[in-house]
Amino acid sequence: MKQIATMLAAIVLVMGMSSCEATRNANNKQKGAVIGAAGGAILGAIIGNNVGKGGNGELGAVVGGVVGGTAGVLIGAKMDKQAKEIENEIPGAQVERVDDGIVVTFDENSGVYFDTNKYNINAASQATLDKLTGILREYPDTNVLVVGHTDSVGADEYNMKLSEQRAYAVTNYFTQTKGLSASRFTTNWYGEQAPVADNSTAEGRAKNRRVNIVIVPNEKMKQEAQNEAQGN
Repeated sequence: MKQIATMLAAIVLVMGMSSCEATRNANNKQKGAVIGAAGGAILGAIIGNNVGKGGNGELGAVVGGVVGGTAGVLIGAKMDKQAKEIENEIPGAQVERVDDGIVVTFDENSGVYFDTNKYNINAASQATLDKLTGILREYPDTNVLVVGHTDSVGADEYNMKLSEQRAYAVTNYFTQTKGLSASRFTTNWYGEQAPVADNSTAEGRAKNRRVNIVIVPNEKMKQEAQNEAQGN
């Protein structure tokens, strides 16, 4: 009887673990579906499987859908050229071409960073943002999304506010200090909710204290590409 009871307990434990794993997988699929509906691979590059603070609908509207066909090829060529210029001008930045957009990630090791518990743009960050400003001026038919993140040190509410302040500090530097059109920019923030590295290590926390800058074609660029593709 003891052997039977032990076997039954083991079966129940295995079934429970399988059920939990299935639930986790289902949740991951649901998260992926939300992100996919909101804006595809670009949002995945920014926040991974983290649904975050509920701003995905807004971000998805900014990012938009992928342009296909010949028009998409034309847009892709322009974005490839712009991404290459960013890589050349700012070698420390992580530059990814994702769908029709460009995702630029700045952390403490790549040009735009903030002192502890601060959100002002320091001199080193200004120099990097100045280089990016020149490229954004060269390609005016793009929209820009700025997203702030923090590590997990400190209270969640504090980190959420700090990531908001840092994201707006970058946006305001572009628009108020450098004079880029505010209509091109959207600002969002996720606090500690979207880590890309292990917060239990100093190196991981440094990577999580980051700002994403996403550059996507605006409607004017898309329409011109469509017209060119159609021979208009």
